[in-house]
Order: sequence, then C-alpha cells, then structure tokens
Amino acid sequence: MDREELLNQHGEEPNKAKKESPLISLERDLKLYNESIREVAVEIMLEGVSLTPIFVAHQHELKLGEVILDRNELNTEWSIHASTIEEFIEKGVIKKELKERFLNSYKNPHDFMCLFVVVPEGANFVYYPYVKG
Repeated sequence: MDREELLNQHGEEPNKAKKESPLISLERDLKLYNESIREVAVEIMLEGVSLTPIFVAHQHELKLGEVILDRNELNTEWSIHASTIEEFIEKGVIKKELKERFLNSYKNPHDFMCLFVVVPEGANFVYYPYVKG
C-alpha cells in the first residue's frame, strides 16, 4: 500500500479533500443558462417591467423574484430567479438611499447578467458577461 492509499482509508477520492468554491459550479450552470437568462432580461426590459433586471442565484429556498430556472427540475446546482431593482428596493435588499450608487455600478444589461449570488456565508452582486453565441 502506498502513502496515498494509507492516508485515504475512508474511501474518499484523493483530490476531494478541498471543497470547490460554489462559484465554480455557478459558472458551469451559467454557461448552460446563458441564453435563457438573456431572453428573460430582454423580455423584462421590452415589456417595460424594469430597465434593471437582476437575477438571483441560489441553492436554497428563497422568496425573491420569480423562479425561471429550477435546479431540481434541470438537475443542476443553482436555481435562478428573475427580479428587478424595484423589487430589491421594495423588499429592502437595496436601501432607497443607495439606489443611485447601485445604478451607477450597474453594467449594460445587454452585455452582462446582474446576479445576486446567495451563499451560506452571505450574498453579493456579480456581473457575468453573456456568452456571445
């Protein structure tokens, strides 16, 4: 028996000791979801719902936005909800007095998806470029 096998007596794979960042699995899912998210963003803007679509990415139960991509149905790791800056302000996720600061940092919604990524450690906004098809 070599050293690796001795250290790995519990049947674990050798390289599984370090858990991968959840952002790696999110990026994998976003590549699959790319076109669907872009279509929803365009629809939100064209229908006059909002000029600032925000997509909520999570792995838990969440009551923010409308479910557009369910991880359980799609056999992926992340669910995506569609929302808007208006809902984020209404629910207090973005404070009214910080709306302008948020809008100043908001990237072009035709080029980037604005994601509110929720993980057990907290949540943050991330801009992810749409993959040009």
